[in-house]
Amino acid sequence: MTTVAPRPVPTQAAPVVLPRECTFDPDDWAILAQHWYPVALSTEIGDEPLSVRLLDETLVVYRADGHIVVANDICPHRGVPLSRGYGAGDGTGIRCAYHGLRFGAGGRCTDVPAHPASKIPARLNLRSYLAVERYGLVWTCLRPDPDAAPVIPAMAHWDEAGFQQITCPWIDIAAFAGRQVEGFLDVAHFGFVHLDSFGDPNNTEVPDYTPVRHQYGHSVDYWSTVSNYPHGTKEAPPGFQWLRHFDVHLPFTATLVVHFPDGGLLNIMNAASPVSARQTRMFAPIARNFDTNQPVQAVYDFNRTVFEEDRAVVEIQKPENLPLDPKLEVHIPADRSSIAYRRGLRDLGLSHFFTA
Repeated sequence: MTTVAPRPVPTQAAPVVLPRECTFDPDDWAILAQHWYPVALSTEIGDEPLSVRLLDETLVVYRADGHIVVANDICPHRGVPLSRGYGAGDGTGIRCAYHGLRFGAGGRCTDVPAHPASKIPARLNLRSYLAVERYGLVWTCLRPDPDAAPVIPAMAHWDEAGFQQITCPWIDIAAFAGRQVEGFLDVAHFGFVHLDSFGDPNNTEVPDYTPVRHQYGHSVDYWSTVSNYPHGTKEAPPGFQWLRHFDVHLPFTATLVVHFPDGGLLNIMNAASPVSARQTRMFAPIARNFDTNQPVQAVYDFNRTVFEEDRAVVEIQKPENLPLDPKLEVHIPADRSSIAYRRGLRDLGLSHFFTA
C-alpha cells in the first residue's frame, strides 16, 4: 500500500538553489533532484525529528497528525537545525530546540511560544517536500513536477498475495550511487566478489543476454547455472537454469527477481539514495513467496553479507564517479547491462556528477 502525505506548504517557483556544499555538477544536480529517492525506513519515523541527507541537502523527517513531513533541516527563525529539537509530545509535530517553535503537518508553523496570541507569519513555515511511503520506505523529491503524480519505481510482487514483505536495514556506502547500481546489475563478478555468500569460482562464464529498453530504463533476462542459495544451505537440481530478471528505473534504482526451483520468487529492490556524489545510502526492500513464516533476521544477515561484498569493491573504484563517455573505460560483452545503464543516464541529460 502506498501512503502519500498531504501536499506541503506551497512555495513560489524559483531558480534552482544548490545546497551549500554541493558535490555535484550544478546542471546534474538540477536533473537528479527531479527524481524520487528513499531517505528513511518508515519504522524510523515517529514524533521525534530525524536528520537525513539527499543530494547534499540536509533534511528533517518527522510525523505530525499521522502524516510524514520532509523539510529542510533548518528553523526559518534563527537557523538552528530542527533535528536538534524534539517532538511536541502530542503527535502534532516537532519543536525547535532554540525558541520552541512548533512545526506540524505540511511543515506549517503552528505555535510560537513567545507570542501565543499573535498571528503566525507564513514565512515561518518550513520549506517542505512531498513524501510518499512505499515498500516500507519514505520517498521524497526535491524538485517534483507540480503537475505530475509521484513516480516511485515499481516493485513486482510486493502487493501480491502469498508474498512476504521485508524491508532490510539500510547500508551506507562511501561511493557514488551510479557505481553502486552498476555493480548490482553486473553479472560477471559473482564468482569473484561473492565468495562468502553465493558465488561459485568454478562457474564464471557469462552466457549471452540482451538488455531491452523501456520508459524508465531497461530490463534484462539473464539465465545461468549460478545458484542463488547461500553457501551451505540448499542445492538446486543439477543443470537448473536460474533466471534473474533485472529492471532498471533511472537514475539509481533497480530490482532483481530471482526465479528459484519449484516456483520460488525473490524480488530485491536496490534503491541507491544519493546522499552526495561520494556517499550513498542503499535501501533494500524484499518480497518473496517462500519461507514466508520464517524469521527475517536470516534475510537481513544474508542481504548484508552480499552487499558488504559489493561495497568493498565499489568503494575502491576509480574514478569515483561513473564515466558516461563510453571511451573512458574498456568494455566486454558481459557489460551490456552496464552500457545500457550508462546510456540511460546520458539520455537523462547527465554529464559530470562531480563538481571537481
